[in-house]
Amino acid sequence: MAADLNLLVPEFKEKVIQLLERCDNAGITMQPTETVRHPVRQAKLWRQSRATSVIQEKIADLRAGEADFLAQCIIDAGRQNGDHVTNSIPGLSWHQWGESVDCVWIVNGDEEWSVTRKVNGQNGYHVYATLAKELGLTPGGFWISFKDWPHVQLRSAANPGSDFSLKQINDIMKERFS
Repeated sequence: MAADLNLLVPEFKEKVIQLLERCDNAGITMQPTETVRHPVRQAKLWRQSRATSVIQEKIADLRAGEADFLAQCIIDAGRQNGDHVTNSIPGLSWHQWGESVDCVWIVNGDEEWSVTRKVNGQNGYHVYATLAKELGLTPGGFWISFKDWPHVQLRSAANPGSDFSLKQINDIMKERFS
């Protein structure tokens, strides 16, 4: 089931629609899988590849920074196991702000997650990222340290921490998601 693009901020929604149309025109079908992500879901994704000591340290840091709501989201996420999929704790992902989208490449009606497979000489994620960049968006597939090929965001800033203090982020997230 496709994610709801109406949850995105209007400026970004328009660009995502353009991006998906451009992908279609290039013979690539990209289906949105996630737009706005609740902070507890973000915490689950962040926790799944972290050691307990790292998690406890982050909770303590958030509490010390007057970010009790964000700390509680990490606690509420509970134990998780899985691959590393994000570096962003709750509130520090543009998903909580309606300014990012994750998409999956659809090949012959099936989800394709390979970033190396080519169909008709093209890899869907590479086309998607290239077209996103042409639209002035920031594709996660072109990040240097952690490649997130399904991810595209409106801003070039890695996270909202460049615009807001941790306490401000906490308060905005608490108001938005409580």
